[in-house]
Amino acid sequence: MSDRLTALRVFERVARRGSFSAAARELGLSQPSASRIVAELERGLGSNLLVRSTRGLRLSEAGSDYLARIEPILLALDEADHAASGTGELRGRLRVALSSSFGVREVIPRLPVFLAAHPALRIDLLVSDTRQDLVAEGVNVALRLGGLPADSSLLARRIAQAPRVLVASPGYLARAGTPGSPDDLVDHDVVVGPAASGRELRFRRGNRTRAVRVEARMTVGANEAATAAAVAGLGLTVNSSWGCRAELESGALVAVLPEWTLPPVDFHAVFPPRRVAVLPAARKFVDYLAESFRDHLVPPAAVARRRKPVGT
Repeated sequence: MSDRLTALRVFERVARRGSFSAAARELGLSQPSASRIVAELERGLGSNLLVRSTRGLRLSEAGSDYLARIEPILLALDEADHAASGTGELRGRLRVALSSSFGVREVIPRLPVFLAAHPALRIDLLVSDTRQDLVAEGVNVALRLGGLPADSSLLARRIAQAPRVLVASPGYLARAGTPGSPDDLVDHDVVVGPAASGRELRFRRGNRTRAVRVEARMTVGANEAATAAAVAGLGLTVNSSWGCRAELESGALVAVLPEWTLPPVDFHAVFPPRRVAVLPAARKFVDYLAESFRDHLVPPAAVARRRKPVGT
């Protein structure tokens, strides 16, 4: 690897990690070496790419522009190396953004098979229930449950759909009674999760539909917290079947109004905008997930859309 290419890769890692020491660890360098390499790159360019202070590092305006220009080049080189090798072996680092509950319950258990097939690949999981900017965070692919903005230029592939269920603990139902129809929900405690549509529930039974506006006894910012609150007997909640499957199987939660269905929730893989090259490992990872989730898929199997750079 040339000195210039090394410098570009070191700068990219430092910029994304916000730390010389973290970037050095990832690249197998010492912290002084990483600092020296970036400093030499800055001297050669005649521009400060990073603003250094006692509070840490941040990109300068020139550094932000430089990173946006070199990152597609580095990703394109990775893709060219992958194609030229002809082995199909994935190398490098894959950064995946995903929500905590879905990641812990559904994605992490599926990782061993994928990583065993690609031993030279490393994965960074950015687990958060707040959506992140794919470009700013250096995310190669984001896994998201729920709808996506229509006015966007990101590329999205629908992987699967999960049924949504209304659930409660047996203890809560014994105390408050079991709803007999969607209209009865107005008299119950409801835990509302992070979905914007959580306060209005739209039910269907055959040709009949019913929309019910509920008042939240408790609101939470994560689906995992909504499930925990329901298990604790704090009220009814709506979650994806994936988000409470273990609790339903154990009996900690039971389905309420099972004869009525709720709209399913989409599971998408979202890639950065087209100006940022898609890492081969990201494509392979999404292909693997699509196969793994195929029994949960609602045709059509994939929907590609162009979307703008919004948070993940």
